[in-house]
Formats: sequence, structure tokens, C-alpha cells
Amino acid sequence: MKIGLHIGKFDWIGSPKNIGIKLAEIAQKADEVGFSSIWVMDHVFQLGTRFGTIHGPETAAMLEGYSTIAYLAALTKRIKLGVQVTCNFFRNPALLIKIITTIDVLSGGRTYFGIGAGWFEREAIGYGYNFPTIKERFERLEEILQIAKHMWSGNINAFEGKFVTLKEPINVPKPLSNPNPPILIGGGGEKKTLRLVAKYGDACNIVLGTTLSEAGTLSREDITWDHQAERLMHKYNVLKQHCDNIGRVYEEIEKTATTYVKLAPDAMDSSEIIQICKKLADVGCQHLIFNMPNVDDIKPLEIMGREVIKEVKDF
Repeated sequence: MKIGLHIGKFDWIGSPKNIGIKLAEIAQKADEVGFSSIWVMDHVFQLGTRFGTIHGPETAAMLEGYSTIAYLAALTKRIKLGVQVTCNFFRNPALLIKIITTIDVLSGGRTYFGIGAGWFEREAIGYGYNFPTIKERFERLEEILQIAKHMWSGNINAFEGKFVTLKEPINVPKPLSNPNPPILIGGGGEKKTLRLVAKYGDACNIVLGTTLSEAGTLSREDITWDHQAERLMHKYNVLKQHCDNIGRVYEEIEKTATTYVKLAPDAMDSSEIIQICKKLADVGCQHLIFNMPNVDDIKPLEIMGREVIKEVKDF
């Protein structure tokens, strides 16, 4: 099992003046101790109280995702970087593929392309976007996946889509990731999202609940890690059925999940994290991405590297 790090907040002691310095420290430590990936969100507002106190109100600090991973790419050597997950209607699709290609080239082939349908209506309207219907958001999602495949294949012929027409989508240089940055599609919707994973994706990502009480709607009294493992196994089984339906090899798709953990004396210890990893690995999770609310303390990263990452790598 691989372990990733999701950085979801930037309000630390000393911020905003030290945001760049602290992010560099976090990323370099994660790279040093063996994390496989670093992720940031694609939001312009913070997430608010729907996720408890972990992220903060909508007016709390938030950084633009692709600027941030480009910055982190320059500061790290080995770790992969991604946005989890990109809102598909925030950027011109062809320009988005160009941005990801650029970061992939400059980082030495270390990017993921995380993409989703988008959900946060308040920030979209706040920034002047029309907020499409859910039907249109999924249509746009599929179209951008088609554009990614088109451009990363080196095809410079015109692309005629429902929402976008590309007359000459030249994309040079090509990504260093072979054949392209892995396409990670976020979400567990069984009829639409997981079908798109089977058709276009290199990885899927399911957000799990957590036992951390401060995680708001992701935390409930009835949540256990056994329950989350069962839920994840169900989602993977649905994905496998979609793969079988279209003749896709299920094993080609990296199975990832994201959840919240906290290494602290009043929360979790490394043995509990290892148990979580084992339960989820047993149902097929290959890459577990942790949002760690106290990551700015740096010590939790050191503990993860010393006591968890090495222990779970063969799960």
C-alpha cells in the first residue's frame, strides 16, 4: 500500500506570512519520509462547516490548486503531486491539459490529473461562473476526459465536443509520464462516476468517513473502520462490474481512497493507523491518502514515515 498526504487547510500559526515556508517544510518532509503523493484541493473558498472544524469557514485561507502543486514540484524530488480533484468547469479544458502537461514536464513526470464533476455552488457563483446542472457537469466531465485522451495521444486534429471545439490542439512537449499523467477520477457515484472511471480512468478515489469527531458530516456515531472497509469494497465491486461491461481490465485501475486521521496523544496512534491501512488494503485499496489536520506540526509526518509507511508498504 502507498500512503499519500492531502493538505486541506492553510491557516497555521504565523499565516498568511509563513504559508509558503510552512508548505515547503511539509512537502519536503513528506518527500523525505516516504509519502507517495501530495494533494491539494481545487477550491477558491474554504469548505466551511459541512466538514466540521477541520477546514474552517468559507472565508478561511485557500490557495489555487495548480499554482500550489507547481510550487511544491520545484521543492521536492520524488513525490507525486496532484489536485484532488479539479473542478471541470473552472478552466478551459485544453488549457487545463496544457497546465498539467507543463507541471509534469517540469517535475520530471510526477503529476496526477485528478478530476471531478464539481459540487460547490457558492464558490462558483461567487467567482462569476455559471453553476451547471448535475447532468451538464457530468457531460462536461466526460468531455474533458475525452480531450485529455485526445491531446495526450499527440492528436492535433480538431476536437468537436458539445461544449468545446478545439481547432488545433497542439500540446508540445508531451508529458514525461508514460503514456500520460494518471487520470484519477474522484467520487463514488455508482451509475455515472464509476462508469467514467472504467471508461477513461487510471485511478479512482473514494472519500471515506472518519472516526474524528471534528470532521463534521464525514463523522457519525455509527462509523467504524470495518464499516468503511465494507463500503469501499462495495464501490470497488461496482467499478469492477463497469469494467467487465466494457471489457476493461479492472486491475489496470489504481484503487485509492481519502480519509482524515490525526496522529496525536488525544486522537490516534501509529498502531491504529496501521490497522486502518490493513482493513482497507484487504478490500483492495492500493493508495490511501490521509488528510492530517495537524500536519503543520511536522511531527505527525515523521511518525508516519518512521512507524507507518514502512510497515504498510507490503499490505
